[in-house]
Amino acid sequence: MESSKYLEDIASIKNMMHKSSRFMSLSGLSGILAGVYALIAFVVAYRVIAFQTIPGLPSESNSTQELYIRELYQLFLADHDGLATKLLLIGLVTLILALVTGIIFTIKKAKKHDEKIWDTSSRRLIYNFAIPLFTGGAFCIVLIQYGLIGLIAPATLIFYGLALVNASKFTLGDIKYLGIANVIIGLIATQFIGYGLYFWALGFGVFHIIYGTIMYRKYDKV
Repeated sequence: MESSKYLEDIASIKNMMHKSSRFMSLSGLSGILAGVYALIAFVVAYRVIAFQTIPGLPSESNSTQELYIRELYQLFLADHDGLATKLLLIGLVTLILALVTGIIFTIKKAKKHDEKIWDTSSRRLIYNFAIPLFTGGAFCIVLIQYGLIGLIAPATLIFYGLALVNASKFTLGDIKYLGIANVIIGLIATQFIGYGLYFWALGFGVFHIIYGTIMYRKYDKV
């Protein structure tokens, strides 16, 4: 009997140490909403690109993805009809909405569980998430510099996935699987240049909604 109580105490202490080293207040609802924002951004960006008229390129040539992407890249750099401005604005608004939503729901959940927002575990989480993410951002700038715009979507998915895997050691371990899924589709996307927008919608949209739903049912509904 005493041996059983001793083992229970050991398990309880181990669980407390595990939680103290991880930031556990990530919200499943924020993941769902981030996915919804990404899908809305996909629809808007698709319409912006679809209505672009490429000078000197017949409309039937748009089915040739490599040619279309190359011409689109030139229009992006020249900001033809405000293309670059519109796409950057769509991306920026989506990012801000996702961040603000994530912060609001995280603060709400942390207060509910009496957990500190800014402590050693949250700092470690942000630090380990940021390194692969900013590395990927710098790499994408290089891709734009050399006109390899078709590889931007795969690169963002891969580096984002690596950032999630790296950060999973300091928060809910389940985000590791979201990261692995994004790395996989990022690698697949390298073989389908010209369809990056669809892979973005899958990785940042659909996968986030699935992940957020699982996390909400597993951790939030308690």
